[in-house]
Amino acid sequence: MAGLMDYRIENKYFVYEDEIAFLKNRLKEIMQIDPHSEDGAYLVRSLYFDDMDDNAYRKIAAGVDQRSKFRIRTYNNDDSHILLEEKSKRKGFTHKESALISKDTVKEMIGSDSIFNTSKAACALKDRDDFLFKRLYCNMNTMLLHPVTIVEYERAAYIEKAGNVRITFDTNIMGSCEFDRMFDHTLTGRAALDGDMHVLEIKYDEFLPDEIAGVLGGLGLSRSSCSKYALCMERMGIDI
Repeated sequence: MAGLMDYRIENKYFVYEDEIAFLKNRLKEIMQIDPHSEDGAYLVRSLYFDDMDDNAYRKIAAGVDQRSKFRIRTYNNDDSHILLEEKSKRKGFTHKESALISKDTVKEMIGSDSIFNTSKAACALKDRDDFLFKRLYCNMNTMLLHPVTIVEYERAAYIEKAGNVRITFDTNIMGSCEFDRMFDHTLTGRAALDGDMHVLEIKYDEFLPDEIAGVLGGLGLSRSSCSKYALCMERMGIDI
């Protein structure tokens, strides 16, 4: 269990394309572009798990403060570097644990033809030493945790060492249930937001440098939960 000192501040906002253009133009003068970017951005694809009652989604929608969710994530469709992650929220702070997972293991986990076969799918995890794998294995067996949606988007990120600041613009957010295409370039889905609306995330440790805060404050943005997972679940018609 992570201590509170291991958690980060994470604020989210809905933003429009003109606001993104303004912020990018200002931030590039005072922050570095994420070195993992290709032509200024990179593709993020995450497979999310939830239980039979969609409790991870419902807790987000209800604003429950202490919650967590599991996902499998890739960047730029690179299936040689796949991460299993558990993201937790506690007292308004967030924490993320990650571990490398193989493509074959993921396929075993998502290849079952019924959510009631999740205990069989979980067997792909049981021999792993990492505690993160053991927690997911336990949840798949006891709560029938299973894949519920894939979330994909393009991310432009800016970083600053002071305060360990990371600012991201997530655009073209899409949800999909084509789990068998998790590693395919041909994945299709449904847009999570209408028009030119996108998501801005601001993450930092203990403080946000004044210069960055000044740029962000210039637009008078209002905080929102803006969970991309929840947005995609809503588009799938999941009632809370």
